[in-house]
Amino acid sequence: MAFDAGKFLKTPDLEVFDNLKKEELVLLAKHLKLDFKVSMRKQIIKNLVIDKLVHAEILGEEALELKLELEHELKLKELEMKEMEKIKVKELEMKERLEMDKKEKEDEFKLKELEMRERLEMEKLKIEMVKEESNTKVQPKSEYFDAAKNIRLVPRFCEKTVDKYFHSLRKLLII
Repeated sequence: MAFDAGKFLKTPDLEVFDNLKKEELVLLAKHLKLDFKVSMRKQIIKNLVIDKLVHAEILGEEALELKLELEHELKLKELEMKEMEKIKVKELEMKERLEMDKKEKEDEFKLKELEMRERLEMEKLKIEMVKEESNTKVQPKSEYFDAAKNIRLVPRFCEKTVDKYFHSLRKLLII
């Protein structure tokens, strides 16, 4: 059964109007000689038809409620879409942040591992150097004073020049 715009306008029914398909709304809009394009969304065409029918007093003011509700629903859907986009963007940001954190931790771990290896190498080198030094040392110096080795430094004692002797001895002890 094809939609007849003239018949609908003679006996308008709000419930029937609300259930019209886009093609039927296009036929009705053409019959009302509205300025529209077929490529427009169904809701926009429906709103144009509602405005014309209410203005021509074919439908009552209650038809405007359909228009407002549908516009409101569209706005809600748009808001939902925007929220979904925001959520997706935030999820992507979180994933990127988690990946960055993971990469930073891996880099930190590699750096610490490298530092530990370097320290270990340095310790090995120090140990080798200490071993080489201990092998090359002849004898460590003794801490005590050996008088037998240093007796030649003591001046000869002469009774006539006792003052010179003590003076020379003092100089020797200071050294």
